[in-house]
Amino acid sequence: MTFQELSRYFEEIEKTASRLSITHLLADLFTKLNPEELQSTVYLLQGRVVPLYEKIEFGMAEKMVSRSVLHALQLDSVDFAKQLGQIGDLGKTTEHFKREIISFEEKPLPVYEVYKELYRMATLNGAGSQDTKMKILAHLISQLDALACRYIVRIPIGAMRLGFSDMTVLDAYSWMVGGDKQYRPLIEKAYHVRPDLGHIGRLIKEEGIQALEAIQPTLFTPIIMMRAERLSSAEEIIEKIGECIIEPKYDGFRLQVHYRRATGEVKLFSRNLEEVSEMYPDLIEGVRKEVNANEIIFEGEALGFDPNARTFLPFQETVQRKRKYGIEEKAKEIPLKIFAFEMLYLDGKSYLTIPCSERRRTMEEYLVQKGDVFEDTVLIAPDIVSGDAKQVELFFDDAITKGLEGVIAKKKDGIYQPGARGWNWIKFKRSYSSKIEDTIDCLVMGYDWGKGKRAEFGIGAFLVGLYDEDNDIFKTVAKIGTGLTDEEWRELKRLCDEQITDSKPALYEVDKQMAVDVWVAPFLVVEIKADEITRSPVHTAGRIMKASKSGNALEVDVPGYALRFPRLKHFRYDKRPQDVTTLKEIEAIKK
Repeated sequence: MTFQELSRYFEEIEKTASRLSITHLLADLFTKLNPEELQSTVYLLQGRVVPLYEKIEFGMAEKMVSRSVLHALQLDSVDFAKQLGQIGDLGKTTEHFKREIISFEEKPLPVYEVYKELYRMATLNGAGSQDTKMKILAHLISQLDALACRYIVRIPIGAMRLGFSDMTVLDAYSWMVGGDKQYRPLIEKAYHVRPDLGHIGRLIKEEGIQALEAIQPTLFTPIIMMRAERLSSAEEIIEKIGECIIEPKYDGFRLQVHYRRATGEVKLFSRNLEEVSEMYPDLIEGVRKEVNANEIIFEGEALGFDPNARTFLPFQETVQRKRKYGIEEKAKEIPLKIFAFEMLYLDGKSYLTIPCSERRRTMEEYLVQKGDVFEDTVLIAPDIVSGDAKQVELFFDDAITKGLEGVIAKKKDGIYQPGARGWNWIKFKRSYSSKIEDTIDCLVMGYDWGKGKRAEFGIGAFLVGLYDEDNDIFKTVAKIGTGLTDEEWRELKRLCDEQITDSKPALYEVDKQMAVDVWVAPFLVVEIKADEITRSPVHTAGRIMKASKSGNALEVDVPGYALRFPRLKHFRYDKRPQDVTTLKEIEAIKK
């Protein structure tokens, strides 16, 4: 397939508002591609040349890409800037000028050939690399047709914004193989262990769908982290899973640690699969000194530590360690400790299906501790094993007095389920009644322009939603216009403007009364504090519609859930959109 033909699919997907229709378009596209083309295309659909967890970025800002366009099409910079201001999209502006120029000889470039050039651009570094990148991109622009140019300039600046999630791609793979969603569970299970959409697609094409059953943990490839269910009391926990392992629930950064002793290589991955190794040199050094294994993957929670007070710091102070600059200075100011709580892989063996109690014992054996919080960097989360609800309550109360979030109960013989939310882990935090003391993780879906004082920020309110796992869509639960500092409003606007979309993404279900001035692609997770969960006919989370008496339209049968007095607590840069609070969780809270 040529890149020009692929661009026709990009355009059709961009115009499509139905998630199911996008799934069918992708399945049709994937059917026509050979294994090599499929792997490349899936990365390009994400605006990348490698999986999300690999730290290869184009490093090209919009101005730099614009210079490539000017050079390729021999345009006047003033005319180009004027047209860009009117259109507001670099891809469509490039397309506009390419349509007006007929002097260039366009070539039907194969998808993989274009991919290889983009990969070369992304991996170039050193002296003169920026000029070389611009020349490569300009050469591609000069050869491609107008529509293809729209997308070839969007890819390096991460602006594809085609409005679908990884889960849509997994569904498309199933449709490609069987004409329906029957293979989705098998594909998703493999993806949670090896979250590389390109690799999975190529494997299906080359070896068939059953080849996915053999996928196992791979060192330095992150495993999508397991999630917990919620219950509101120790009695319910014991009734559900019996005698269990109880551990404190820390409020820090959840990290997945990958280590190979022979080379000393350590990689740290956040919950959203971002490699963050460079941010935490003290943890890297601690792992090298204190982990006694040839190869290991384990998970833990990183917390800031105050050596003077001998206490751990709250999240808002720990979060200061997540930075790209001034890392060494901040590491001295706020040293980190990591509390290990799960082992997933050890010396060539997967521990995903090993019972929790055995995973715990093996982890304690291979993580060397002196027992002094001053000396140790890698600590093991303390635990008790109990079937006594009163003892669990006491352990919970002790955790709360220490400023922790609560406790996690783990089923003794439970397995580790990557990416899943199940009863092998149960969160027991604070009260889960409609009067909520806990926070809710939400996805930012878009914003309204500011008025009055907020006109200077360009943002006056933002729409947030929850995740409907069963349908892979986000549904609204609040529009927030208060509770942010001036600095937070500016930061929110800056982050959102990096992911603006032309129209409402297909993954969003929004009542017309909650429509916003500016839609953003699903990427930014925020932690929201609210007083109560109420019902509202204009929010779609949990809303049930029915046919009106006339039969010509739908009307609200059961109002949706809404957050009462919502306000921002934190930006959660470490979470993926699919990690936000789910519709099922909110339904459980309301019971």
